[in-house]
Amino acid sequence: MPRLGGRAVVLGASMAGLAAARVLSDGFDDVVVIERDSLPDGPVTRDGAPQTRHPHVLLEAGRATLEDFFPGFSEDVIRNGGLMVDAATKMAYYDQGGFLADGPNRLPMLCASRALFEHVTRTHVRSLDDVALYDGCQFTAYRFEAGDGVTGVTYRDESGASATLTADLVVDATGRTSRTPTWLDEHGFTPPDVDEVAVDVTYSTVRIDRPPDDRTVLFVPPSPPRTRGAAAIPIEDNQWEFIVQGIHGDDTPTDRAGLVEFASSLPVPDVERLVTEREWHSDAIHHYPFPSSVRRHYEAIERFPDGLVVTGDAIASFNPIYGQGMSVGALEALLLHHILVATGGNDLAARFFERATDLIDQVWKIAVGADFAFPQTTGPKPFGTDLFNRYVNRLIRKAHTDGTLTDTYYRVFRLEQPMTSLVRPEIVRRVIQP
Repeated sequence: MPRLGGRAVVLGASMAGLAAARVLSDGFDDVVVIERDSLPDGPVTRDGAPQTRHPHVLLEAGRATLEDFFPGFSEDVIRNGGLMVDAATKMAYYDQGGFLADGPNRLPMLCASRALFEHVTRTHVRSLDDVALYDGCQFTAYRFEAGDGVTGVTYRDESGASATLTADLVVDATGRTSRTPTWLDEHGFTPPDVDEVAVDVTYSTVRIDRPPDDRTVLFVPPSPPRTRGAAAIPIEDNQWEFIVQGIHGDDTPTDRAGLVEFASSLPVPDVERLVTEREWHSDAIHHYPFPSSVRRHYEAIERFPDGLVVTGDAIASFNPIYGQGMSVGALEALLLHHILVATGGNDLAARFFERATDLIDQVWKIAVGADFAFPQTTGPKPFGTDLFNRYVNRLIRKAHTDGTLTDTYYRVFRLEQPMTSLVRPEIVRRVIQP
C-alpha cells in the first residue's frame, strides 16, 4: 500500500474497527482508534457492548481474513483457551426435522467467546507501532470544512475534557447506533435510505460446564412454525455458551425455571439436557433484544463528504442468529485495503460503498431470506426469496442423508462460497432427485 496520509481515525474498537485500523496502519503515519468504553487488558466483556455476553460465531471467511491481518491470530485464540473444531463432524445442526449428515471434508471452525476474540485482536493491534487506542473517550462530532470534507473529529477524553484530532481519513465503526446519517442530514447531505426487516428477536444466554473432550457445536435455529431455537458453542475454560432464541415476540426467559421450560419445548432433547444436567457457572441469565435487521444504502448517495467511510454494523446489521457480524466487518476491512491500494484513496467512499454492496447483498440475502420464511417478518423482501427458500428447505431435508449437500450448505453459511454454489448443476441434481 502506498503512503496515503498523516493520520487516520477509527471510531469504535469493535472487531470491524480493529480490522480497519490494521488495514489503515499500512497506509498512514499513525492511526488512532477512539473507543467510549474502557478497554480491559484481558478477555473480559465490555459493559458498553452488552451483546458481547452472548455467543458469537467467527465464520471461516472472517477467521481466514483475520489470520491474514494478524499472523498467528488463530493460534493465539487457541493458546488462550479457544478451540478449533471440525464443523463437518462436530456440528450438530438440526433443521427441517432432522440433523444434517456429516460432511466429507474437514471444515475448521474457531470457537471462543466474543471477549476472547476481541482480546486477541486488540493485543495484535496494540503491538502495531503506528496504532494507538484511546479508550474511555466519547466521539462527539466530525470536523468539517465545505471544500475539504471531513478533516478530523472532536471527542471527550477520559477526564471529560473536549479534544480534537485532525485526520486525513475517518472511519465510522460505531455500529447500529451510528450518528453519521443524522450528521449528513444536518450538514446538507442526503442521508442514506434504510431497509429495515423486523424480526423481533430476543435471546438469553448462560454459561454451563463442558467436559474437556466434548467439542460439540449444537445449533437448532428457529424454523417455521417453530419460533424458538437454541445453540451451544464450546468456548474457553471448559464451558459452553448456551443460548435460547425467540423470534416474532416469543420472548426468551430471564429466570432459570423459565429457561429450562423454554429449552424443553424444543424438538432436540440435548437442548434440555444441557441446562438440566450440566453445572451452571452463574445464575445470571443475560438477555438481549434485537428488533430488526437494518441496512443503510450509502452506495446510493450521489454526494458524500471526502475523508469519511462507514463500515461494519454502521452499514448493515444482521439478525445475530446467523453469526455474520464479525466476519462481515473483517471482510469489509479487506475491501478497504484493496480499494486503497488500487486508487490511492481517490474517490474512496464511493468506491468502497460500491464494493461493500456486493458483499452485503450476499449476506443480506442469506439472513433476511431465512427471516422471511416466517410470515410475520415485515420489510422489503429480496426478489425471489420465497422460491429460493423452498429450494433451500428441500436442500436441507436432503442433507439429512447427503453429506455433500451439507458441505455445500455450510460453505455458503460460512461465507466461503457465494450463494450461487447452491445451484450448481451437480447440487441441483442432488436436491431435486426423488
